[in-house]
Amino acid sequence: MSQFFQIHVDNPQTRLIRQAIEVIQKGGVIVYPTDSGYALGCSIGNKTAMERIQRIRSLEKHHNLTLVCCDLSELATYARVDNQMFRLVKNNTPGAYTFIFKGTKEVPKRLLNDKKKTIGIRVPNHKITQALLAELGEPIMSCSLILPGQEHTESDPEVIRSLLEKQVDLIIDGGYLIEQATTVIDLSDDSVEILRVGCGDVSPFE
Repeated sequence: MSQFFQIHVDNPQTRLIRQAIEVIQKGGVIVYPTDSGYALGCSIGNKTAMERIQRIRSLEKHHNLTLVCCDLSELATYARVDNQMFRLVKNNTPGAYTFIFKGTKEVPKRLLNDKKKTIGIRVPNHKITQALLAELGEPIMSCSLILPGQEHTESDPEVIRSLLEKQVDLIIDGGYLIEQATTVIDLSDDSVEILRVGCGDVSPFE
């Protein structure tokens, strides 16, 4: 059975944030709120936790996983990005976007798209997410909580609890959220391609 934390959206409780990070560091899988619905997350370095997330989502190997970062200072560590693309990302973060880039050698190979060797990068505008990232000190390996057969992210923490309490280690209740994932922008080939229209406004990329 998973733990269930009710964390204040505007003033996240430090004690609960630290306990959530302990779950991640011990190899756990968490459900946490973002600015585009709920997401699944785990440690970058834990293969077993990543595989659990893939099973929950029924993901194919070519699905782009995402590194959720606290800010753009981590971008160059994990993604190959030129100055033009960096400015484009900088002008639209933090926000409800996932940007696809070619990964660097710092990204574990198992996290990369097996065909294109790409990785998603995301800087969310959500206080609970930012508190988790600040405490963890590195990105969270993540993907939107869209369950098999569904088109939208799960939005109700009590429903998530009923569906996943035996499959994850912690569910963070950050309130009722919208049922929409991020807008996904592929910048991996020095061009701009909108892969998915979601919460983020696509007009800056058209």
